[in-house]
Amino acid sequence: MHKNHPFHLVDVSPWPILGSFTALMLMTGIIKWFHLFDPNLMLLSFICMFKIMFQWWRDVSREGTYQGLHTFNVTVGLHWEMILFITSEVLFFISFFWGFFHNSLAPAIDIGAMWPPKGIKTFNPIQIPLLNTLILLTSGLTVTWAHHSLMENNYNQAFQGLAFTVILGIYFSLLQGYEYYESSFTIADAAYGSSFFMATGFHGLHVIIGTTFLLVCLVRHYMNHFSQIHHFGFEAAAWYWHFVDVVWLFLYISIYWWGS
Repeated sequence: MHKNHPFHLVDVSPWPILGSFTALMLMTGIIKWFHLFDPNLMLLSFICMFKIMFQWWRDVSREGTYQGLHTFNVTVGLHWEMILFITSEVLFFISFFWGFFHNSLAPAIDIGAMWPPKGIKTFNPIQIPLLNTLILLTSGLTVTWAHHSLMENNYNQAFQGLAFTVILGIYFSLLQGYEYYESSFTIADAAYGSSFFMATGFHGLHVIIGTTFLLVCLVRHYMNHFSQIHHFGFEAAAWYWHFVDVVWLFLYISIYWWGS
């Protein structure tokens, strides 16, 4: 059917409704894991979720790369969608900082009227946290290097910059996992434990999501999906990664350095 507008109206897709039901199943599986110590439903949900994500992203890549449905007007809309999404993520993290500073600047008598609460041994900010800060700052440089290389039509350097960024993202996640493993306190240890693990844990989740985002872009770049003037998928991943970098700087300064 002929259309008299430059916008892309997506075809009927099973992935949104299947993704919603899988997210519900995943949450149910996590609750079952917490209460019954049975991870089977959670693991099955993860497998289903990754399968749906793969096929959904495959369809979007096909629409934008091979079918030419991502016109200039569609791309402008995608830019604004990503900006609003990152804005919502900023507000999400503001809530964690708000809770942290509320508890730290006026500690309640329930936690001994002191911050950190007595018995909490905080992390040394110049050890793993500082190393992770350097890793994320370096990854911000490498993703910018990849972006500029792509705009200059330099395939090899764009690939190298993206590969380095993905490796640094994985390295960050491994170090944070080790830090959690070595922690002397848990999420159940007063307001400090809750604030610390909620803020850094959700940031760690965003790092994993951003690393996956960039890994998909790396595969797409290898398959020549991006051009000098048509690479919004990568540009959105770069924006998201810079957002993750900035949030970590605030986390490091407020929770690791000032809060300890």
